[in-house]
Amino acid sequence: MLSGGRGGADVERGPGDTALVGRQRECALLERSLERARSAAGGSATVLRGDAGIGKTALLDWTAARAERSGFTVLRAGGSEAEVGIAFGALHQVLRPLLENSRALSRPQRTALERALGLRDGLPSGGFMVGASALTLLAEEARRRPVLILVDDLHWVDSSSAAVFLFLHQRITGLRTVMVCAGRPDGSALDGWPAHPVDLGALSGDDSRALLRRWHPKLATATAERVMEEAAGNPLALAELPCQLAREHREGVVPLPERLPLGQRLEALFVRRLRSLPADAARALLVAALDSAGGSGVIREPAPDQDGTARVIEPIEAGGFARLDHTGRLVFRHPLVRSAVIASASPVELRAAHRTLAERLPEDDPRRLLHEASAAEGPAEPLAARLQEAGTRIALRGGDAEGALLLDRAAALSADPGSRVRRLTWAAVMSARGGRLAYAARLVKEIERGPVPKDVAPLFAYAVVYVDQSHHVDFASSFSLLPGALAALTAPGASAPGDLVEQMFFKLLLASAYTGDPRGWETLERHRDHVSPAARLCHRAWADPPRTAQGAEAELRAMVTRGTAGRDAGNAWLLLWAASAVDGADANLLRLFGGEHAYATSGSVAKARCHRAFLRGRWDAAEDCPREADTAEELGYHCNALLFRLYHAHFLAGRGDEQGLRAVRERIEPAASRARMRFVTDRLDHLEALVALAHGRHEEAYDRLRRMLPTGSLSRGPAWFHLPFFDFVVASLGCGRREEALARVAAGRAARMDGVSGHHAFLLAAASALTADDDTADAAYAAAYAVPGAGRWVFELARLRLAHGSWLGRRGRRAEAEELLHTACRTFRELRAAPWVEQCRAELRAVRRSSGAADSDTDALTPQELRIARLVATGLTNKEVGAALHLSPRTVGAHLYRIFPKLGITSRAALARALPGSPPAHEPLLHES
Repeated sequence: MLSGGRGGADVERGPGDTALVGRQRECALLERSLERARSAAGGSATVLRGDAGIGKTALLDWTAARAERSGFTVLRAGGSEAEVGIAFGALHQVLRPLLENSRALSRPQRTALERALGLRDGLPSGGFMVGASALTLLAEEARRRPVLILVDDLHWVDSSSAAVFLFLHQRITGLRTVMVCAGRPDGSALDGWPAHPVDLGALSGDDSRALLRRWHPKLATATAERVMEEAAGNPLALAELPCQLAREHREGVVPLPERLPLGQRLEALFVRRLRSLPADAARALLVAALDSAGGSGVIREPAPDQDGTARVIEPIEAGGFARLDHTGRLVFRHPLVRSAVIASASPVELRAAHRTLAERLPEDDPRRLLHEASAAEGPAEPLAARLQEAGTRIALRGGDAEGALLLDRAAALSADPGSRVRRLTWAAVMSARGGRLAYAARLVKEIERGPVPKDVAPLFAYAVVYVDQSHHVDFASSFSLLPGALAALTAPGASAPGDLVEQMFFKLLLASAYTGDPRGWETLERHRDHVSPAARLCHRAWADPPRTAQGAEAELRAMVTRGTAGRDAGNAWLLLWAASAVDGADANLLRLFGGEHAYATSGSVAKARCHRAFLRGRWDAAEDCPREADTAEELGYHCNALLFRLYHAHFLAGRGDEQGLRAVRERIEPAASRARMRFVTDRLDHLEALVALAHGRHEEAYDRLRRMLPTGSLSRGPAWFHLPFFDFVVASLGCGRREEALARVAAGRAARMDGVSGHHAFLLAAASALTADDDTADAAYAAAYAVPGAGRWVFELARLRLAHGSWLGRRGRRAEAEELLHTACRTFRELRAAPWVEQCRAELRAVRRSSGAADSDTDALTPQELRIARLVATGLTNKEVGAALHLSPRTVGAHLYRIFPKLGITSRAALARALPGSPPAHEPLLHES
């Protein structure tokens, strides 16, 4: 919907007085959000998503009007195509009214925020600190009065501001603050935002008809029906299409033309209407369109006197393009109007308008530089140098994506080919780090068309490798380019820009880990002394874990705790990748890098979260993996997408979902095979074996694992060798190959795999317990349960309890066996691992049969029902049971009413026969530390 005049949903009452036509549901949602903040019940965040002209801005206007009348502080920002390259530009718009309250910030927060907003020289502490500073300012304002934040055109907001808005979006629920953002559904602007935004769809026929009657009351019925058909529920089209018709068409005197434009063609309507504007009005409108921040005083220059200003503004307002607000700023009726104004201007007109804006801005304003660049005609080396300098500064502040845009512009203005290639190369690197991989790939392709200067060749090699690995899922260039580049940069007397050596080292480490290519490992070994402790730790964790990764998890935790590795993106990649090798991605590590970087890093954090969720039994996060894969695909990170689907396959395999695992394998294996990613193909083989174990097919699991695992020593195994290690022992025992299981456990002990990490230690202890002799088994199982942090590994702990319970049952120790089997069964139920639940049930039935007891289905009882049944079986009355469990006698009776049919009994006396000697039930151990 549109707001105000013909664009308003309620002309008589004005915006905010009543719900917008066709948007009653959305208005009610936003009103509830405002009421919650107004009554101090809590904050909320909403994302409106819809096509151009569908009514996002109108809903924001409506919400603003409601909030202002209720005493809210209303903070507003809008994205702009012209300023998408200015880091934190949109954030500055939101926070500008609050900056006078910056005394509420700590000194580090104030410094970080002022540096990010360009109010103070120096580099900010990172996106997390900027977000925390913004949150503190909002909290201070919300103590005085409720706050409404409105962000329009999110798809055009600079990446740095968007990251902070997302940070705030996730954290304002405890404040008297409402945040409403609006963006278009196309592109990746809403990646990482709520999975279920408020989608604004087309208006219904009745609503469209009501708006047409309100906006165009004299429209002929046939004309109105045709306009509704062509507009297809788009409010902007409903408002604009009749305006383009001749009076004879509107009144139904003359038949309508064959086609009425819609969508992109709607912009052409504005273009035709713009041609009727006087020259000075058109110039003012163009300057305003290119200056979305409104800080240039766009009306002052065209006409210095008040009458002259009126002459300029009158045709603009009469044409419905924009209106002049109380500050003298032109406010566009809709973003499409601004787009049409810019689209209709000639190159000469655009350059002149940019020149006007540049002249009005201070020398040190970064927008001035952008406008000067847009006004330039032909090569301009001094300007290119200034753009490069500004882009580098922005990248160092964390705005890699915005810095890349400036470097790209600098390249276009470069006076010589060498400077152009250097700047394009840096732009490619920055854009890749900033999460714009498709853009980086385009830049690399452009650079490849000509010669690359020798001094920039290593950097270009890095850019090529980055794009090949992440975008093309191709590791060939990693081995053809990086060894030579590393040798050149580490030669005596050579110098490398920034952390380039470290990042090349990391990229080669990735390629080597994914493919197992020995060339990479040999090169990495030669350059270990040229990189940081974090990079050396990462190398140790992946190179040959049984031999090199001793103590790696402990060292990783120490680095994170002491903060010695730094919080920049490069160290984030290294530490997250090291953690993935030793299953050491704990909450502290994820918090350290979770909200601070662009997708290049946040994607790595998301992968770590997915893998951690599988290991720690948080299997409700399984569906996060395909969603993250879709996001990665949209951003051009095809390798990440493949890996997210691999992590999803772990959950499927754990649940025994053969069909689901097969579908994932068919989707990702072709690309993995082309790239020779043994990391993926071997893990898929392992997961196939895990599915076989879930269904009790031990021989099949053994055959799969035997083919992929080296015999004898564990040396030179992959970093994840410990995962199939345990399953191989289980499979070998299940098909009668105890000697092979014993040999594998002995190899694990000889390699001291328990010294790598807590997970390694637990899996070795668990495998030792499974292979122990009868006279040492009790002690071996106790030792496995006693491994520090054993409760973290929920799935494998449940499998150990299943095996232990089965062993106890075969030895006639029914009570102990049932306790373990019930606990394992409940854990598998919570994980929704149905085949493992069935294995527990089968073992429980076997235990009962072996003891001569009748079969019952106590594993079908809830923990509370099982407690009640066992107490009643001892002869206690309902009242006595209720007193013991803090329940009423009637509640105990209701539970018994459900328990009896589950156990197939009809009396209290039968409980004693169904549950003889059963120990108290325990809750499954589903926790993390």
